[in-house]
Amino acid sequence: MAVLAGAIQGATEFIPVSSSAHLVILHDLLKFNLPDNLAFDAILHLGTFFALLIFFWREAFDLIKGFFSSLTDWNLKNDLNQRLAWLIIIGSVPAVIAGALLNDFIDANLHEGKSAVAISAFMLVAVALLFWLAEKYSKRTDEMKDMDWRKSLVCGLAQALALVPGVSRSGITIIAGMGQKLKRAEAAKFSFLLSMPVIFGAGFKSLMDVSSNQDIDLMILASGFLSALISGYLAVKFFLHYLDSHSLSTFAWYRVILAAALVFWLIL
Repeated sequence: MAVLAGAIQGATEFIPVSSSAHLVILHDLLKFNLPDNLAFDAILHLGTFFALLIFFWREAFDLIKGFFSSLTDWNLKNDLNQRLAWLIIIGSVPAVIAGALLNDFIDANLHEGKSAVAISAFMLVAVALLFWLAEKYSKRTDEMKDMDWRKSLVCGLAQALALVPGVSRSGITIIAGMGQKLKRAEAAKFSFLLSMPVIFGAGFKSLMDVSSNQDIDLMILASGFLSALISGYLAVKFFLHYLDSHSLSTFAWYRVILAAALVFWLIL
């Protein structure tokens, strides 16, 4: 079960179909007994973080180097790595604030039971509609080098909405990026880089919250971590290649079909 949960977390964290909605489905519809402890939650987040880190290791190294160089030689206008590093920081602030204020409430009220399924279904459709609107009306002419702090903040505010099950962190930030004139693949790449601090922070916080006397099965943790890492890496590679020549419409239809299935289950 840990392997399946890790695979679903890794794949749906980056493909815009909502990882939280799929985990809700596993728990409430299929009655799968997922490992229910902070350690497992932390290890899945860290698995997806390392998937991004491995895939974008060059970009991550350049961003870290750019950040530290900005502390001694501030040159955001001419140094792209410095500018992108600070754009990622600015864009991460809304999700950090929203997570600190709302995460416990959302975990307690929106991740289990029929209400969680209903909210997931609604948000699956709502974001699918945003996919179609973005595809129809966004200009999609810019690259990441054209981003500024306002555009990054818009993407960051969108990322904060991903706390709600059914939204999709990657989906909502890609839409926001496309709304800021980014090309699809560029919007996805910025979305993934923007998610790295938040995913790592969520995993690290959960790890720090683990009680010293909590019953932890290291085999379950290891299998979940590896499964999330491998599936996450493959999902990122597939999705970026897919967006080079395809729209988001396929994922919008998937979300609508999944939402319809959830509604059908609710009314039974």
